Amino acid sequence: MTRDQVSKMRQKIGVVHQDCQFLNHLTVAENIALPLKVSGRNVADNMDNLADLLSWVGMNKRADMFPDQLSGGERQRLALARAVIMSPDMIIADEPTGNVDWEMAQRLLTLLIELNKMGKTILLATHDLSLIRAAKGQISAKVLRLKNGHLQLAGAEL
Repeated sequence: MTRDQVSKMRQKIGVVHQDCQFLNHLTVAENIALPLKVSGRNVADNMDNLADLLSWVGMNKRADMFPDQLSGGERQRLALARAVIMSPDMIIADEPTGNVDWEMAQRLLTLLIELNKMGKTILLATHDLSLIRAAKGQISAKVLRLKNGHLQLAGAEL
């Protein structure tokens, strides 16, 4: 693939890292809008989408705060919002609930399930079997279990 093709493909994939990083000199809203800016889209044309997204992740009252003023759960919701601002076809979430309590993990899982029900593919990597069981109770999910870097079970019932 050419560099441009890779860039276009990358715009179709949103990523949520376990230890999400933000630009601390930008506000929550500016961090979420950053992928729009980087891709050359006009942020002003997407203000309604940004407002809806802030509300969807429960961060509308935190839009003018800076990332270092947020709790761990708020930072994870910020990361999820930033991952979906470009309306990707797929979201890859690497341990998105690894640094939050169970209540916040459930809240993040609910947001990911909502995205899946809207037709988005969600690839979730986690060590938390309770989280997997909770997801499987709400949506059709395929589970792959890895051990030492090798596929142990596919379609595992948990």
